[in-house]
This record gives sequence, C-alpha cells and structure tokens, in this order.
Amino acid sequence: MKVNFSMDRLASLYVREIVRHGVPVSIVSDRDPHFTSRFWHSLQKALGTKLSFSTAFHPQTDGQSEMVIQVLEDLLRACTLDLKGNWDDYLPLVEFAYNNSFQASIRMTPFEGLYGRKCRSLVCLDDVGEMKLLGLELVQLTVEKVALIKERLKATQSRQKSYIDNRRQDLEFEVGDHVFLKVSPMKSVMRFGREEKLSPRFVGPFEILERVGTLAYKVALPPSLSKIHNVFHISTLRKYVTPQNLLQGHDDHFIPLAQRLKVETI
Repeated sequence: MKVNFSMDRLASLYVREIVRHGVPVSIVSDRDPHFTSRFWHSLQKALGTKLSFSTAFHPQTDGQSEMVIQVLEDLLRACTLDLKGNWDDYLPLVEFAYNNSFQASIRMTPFEGLYGRKCRSLVCLDDVGEMKLLGLELVQLTVEKVALIKERLKATQSRQKSYIDNRRQDLEFEVGDHVFLKVSPMKSVMRFGREEKLSPRFVGPFEILERVGTLAYKVALPPSLSKIHNVFHISTLRKYVTPQNLLQGHDDHFIPLAQRLKVETI
C-alpha cells in the first residue's frame, strides 16, 4: 500500500488481500489518517470488525506485526544490496522465503500452519506428499493444528512477558502531575519541529489529564502538537521534577555558568 492510495483503492486492496482469507474479528493499527477516517470505520463496522488503535510512539502495542515488518525489511534490504532492480520486484520472493522459514513461536513454518503441510521449494526438493484426509478427519486435523499453534503462541507470549516484567519499573502518575514525553527520532520524519538526530529525546513538561486503562495516560499537549494523539503509554513518560526540588539546599553552592567554563587556546 502506498501513502497516496485513495480510500476506495485501499478498500479494494483490503478485500482482495485480506478478506479473501476471512473477515478479521479485530484489527490493531496505528493512527494513520487512512485508518481513522469515517469511511474506514464504516467499512469495518459493516464487516463486523473491531478497530483498536495503538498509543502514540509505542509500536509494541502490536509487537507481533512490528517484528514481522522488521524481518521483511531486513530481507528486502539484503535483496536490494545483492540484486539490481526495484525493491518491489522482490516482494513475491521475500513473501515466499518468509512463509517457508521456521518460526520459533509456532515451531513450524507459516505455510505449514496455514495449509497443514510442508511446502516444496527449490531448497527443499523432498517429496512432501499430498494431503489425503477428507471430511471429518480433515476438520479434526485442522482444529488440532489451530489449537496447537494458539498454545505455542500463548507460551511464547508468556515467556516474553516474564522477560519484560523482570526489567520493568513500576511507574504511576496522578492527575495534575507533569511529565516529560520521550520521543524516538526516526529517519526522514519530522518530530516536534526537528528532523532525525536533531529531534529532542524528551519534550515537555506536560500535565497529566487522565489515566487511560492501567498503562496509559492522557496528556495536555500545546496547540502546536494538536495533530498528535494525546494518549501515551507509560514507557514513553518520565516524571518531571520541578527546578525548586532540584536546587533545594544547593543555593549557596551555585556557580554561574560563565565562571565554570575554561577556554584553552588550541
């Protein structure tokens, strides 16, 4: 999908590539204008799909998809470095390579998980056989395969959660507190009026307006940042300590900046 796709074209692409595999129960996405438009909401409502949006600057909301995108980017990068031509020429091959790569989370390839059998490829010319099950046996095998994949995904998520919880610091804010907002600069993306590495790592302070769920807060942003969704995950927030607290008890030892600088001739 290109950024300049119209909503009609996006809807057609969605039906052709997604709905043909089945109508999703729910979709997690960022807050791109395509996905927050009234047309997109109406389309998903008609299909019976629930829309969920990630908080600003927190791609971990849909971490599974983000990891897949990262792997596909690495594959495309390798193709464009070693082969000539446009990167989109390699998309079918990259898709084929990924779908036939072993996934530790489900302990099989995505192709095998989808079709219930291994895929014959140029690097694996073994006879994979044909599926000879029919009727109830095929249904039973499919149900068992789906249950197995769900169980393995749940076990993988549990391990990842335990890993993160051991390193997570419990932070809580009250309504009225002030916080800094952590911003990760991205290449070729303007963030808060700065570009790339010149973008500040923290901006603020901003006032906490409301707690949203257990891990997010609504923040009062200035009019210049009105285009940014003002609900942020707690991992992107840092508590603001007022200058009075920082300087308390150190007034007698404060040295002006000019007296602390020493200029040497090079």
